[in-house]
Amino acid sequence: MTERKPLHWEWIVLAAAGMLMVTMGSRQSLGLLIAPIDVSTGLGVAAISLALAVSQFVWGAVQPIAGAAADRYGPGRVLCVGLLLLAAGTALTPFASSAAGLTLTLGVVAAAGSGTASFSVLMGAAGRLLPVEKRGFASGVIGAGGSFGQFIFAPVMQKLIVAFSWMSALWFVAAIVTAALPLAAILRQPRETPTAAPIVALGGGLGAAVKTALKDPSYLLLHAGFFTCGFHIAFLVTHLPGEIALCGLSASVASWSLGIIGLANIFGSLAAGWGVSRFLSKHVLFAMYASRALMILAYLGAPKTAMTFYIFAVGLGVTWLATVPPTATVVGKLFGQRYISTLFGLTLFSHQIGGFFGAWLGGLAVTRFATFDGMWYADAALAAAAALLNLPIREPHRAREAAA
Repeated sequence: MTERKPLHWEWIVLAAAGMLMVTMGSRQSLGLLIAPIDVSTGLGVAAISLALAVSQFVWGAVQPIAGAAADRYGPGRVLCVGLLLLAAGTALTPFASSAAGLTLTLGVVAAAGSGTASFSVLMGAAGRLLPVEKRGFASGVIGAGGSFGQFIFAPVMQKLIVAFSWMSALWFVAAIVTAALPLAAILRQPRETPTAAPIVALGGGLGAAVKTALKDPSYLLLHAGFFTCGFHIAFLVTHLPGEIALCGLSASVASWSLGIIGLANIFGSLAAGWGVSRFLSKHVLFAMYASRALMILAYLGAPKTAMTFYIFAVGLGVTWLATVPPTATVVGKLFGQRYISTLFGLTLFSHQIGGFFGAWLGGLAVTRFATFDGMWYADAALAAAAALLNLPIREPHRAREAAA
């Protein structure tokens, strides 16, 4: 059996970005399905929102599990399993006629697949396969891939929903996900992959590494900040279409707003990758979270026109998924690359616990009060808290990381 020739680092980054484009693009457009599914099935916004909230939780819950499997067996097979689960759950969703069925297909199976083939495994695979000086830039490009997926998927899904049906839109997504399977082969890990030594010694295997990390106050502060990030993103991606509808604007404004968020975050993610190679990542995170709080307060005081939503989408998009590169960088600086998929997966789990509450509480709020105003103020307060929580993090400088 011949050894696989090493690939240029650009191919590794593009493969990871392409896979994230598919898995994130599909899940970040699910808010467009709430109204069509409600009209078709009569399940109600609260029940559909709960299914999407479960999907947020499951997407995060599988990240450390998938990361641990990738750390032990390599990312190639794990990514294939994830894509197949995502395709199956998405394709079966149109056949779900009850809230329980919708939760199972879209909330559990599809979300588990999307999470398995997402940030923790992809960032970990790229981190181990790339030289250390390329990792910051690569994390930005990979994050931009997820944003580009949202930019592409949201308008396309809306057009398919209008032209055909929401069922056809989901079957289209399932086909695209299946077509992404060859990308997993590029991200297979060689049997012997050199990794940078960690700042903190994590001897004793995966279990010891997790225990050591969970005792580190900086790691816990990172979790707390990422929790609020998940609340913010899940609330918006799930309920921004509903907010736009409450303002009397068309569904096309919602789809284009989601697409603009993705387009703006392409630049935001690339800027984040540049920023983490020049500044402390905790300062990059502080600026991102603080800007979210300010933008939400500005939105609440603005007239609710289509242009307001488009401008709001640009502002939100700059930091949308751009928090991932600096967060992953802090984890790598603290603990090295050996168990990066698992440890970063745990931070993503915290992110998605916040995501569960953002998606679920948004549905409850609009059902009971017919407005999202309370959620907006809660979102702004949590963003401000996240900014402050990142400042005490003990982050080694990159020079110290390289020296280790």
